[in-house]
Amino acid sequence: MLHLIKKHSFFIIIAIIIVVIGTVIFINEGKPNVEPDIETPLPMVLNNQEEKMANEISELIKVDVKGEINKPGVYEVKQDYRIIDVIQLAGGLTKLADESKINLAQKVSDEMVIIVPKDGDEEFVDANFNLEQVDGKINLNEASVEEITTLNGIGPKKAQAIVDYREENGPFQQEEDLLNVSGIGEKTLENLRDEIIVP
Repeated sequence: MLHLIKKHSFFIIIAIIIVVIGTVIFINEGKPNVEPDIETPLPMVLNNQEEKMANEISELIKVDVKGEINKPGVYEVKQDYRIIDVIQLAGGLTKLADESKINLAQKVSDEMVIIVPKDGDEEFVDANFNLEQVDGKINLNEASVEEITTLNGIGPKKAQAIVDYREENGPFQQEEDLLNVSGIGEKTLENLRDEIIVP
């Protein structure tokens, strides 16, 4: 009799264990299997200050300052700088400089050379090339509205459009950029090729 009771107790314990294991498996199967996505990189977001710095770097240009300047050399400046700003950045004019020979209010452009002549040094002044004209051609990145109007087939309205485009979009990179200016077509561009220069 005792033997039968022990036998039945053994089967009851086995049955309980099976029920417990089955319950645990059922509960685990009901839970969603969520694994951390370790391969997905975190999004890189620039804050306002970093974006501002990136924009400023992209707007920088280089100009070369020579002659009667306290600290001659190549300077990296913003596109909206004028010659007076670059001169101040380069330590200002020397006591021998003749500032009447340069346009201090002129806007600078990339790869521009600013030569400050010595007072009374005519040979040095002759060496200071005209930024608006090179070899008799009009430099579209430096010329004024009045100078551009001297070009073949260019009136005041088109000249102003060329200057406006230059100020809004930056210096012309090639002659074909003129086609982006309102009122300038292929025929006008062909007529201008021998009269203009675009660095």
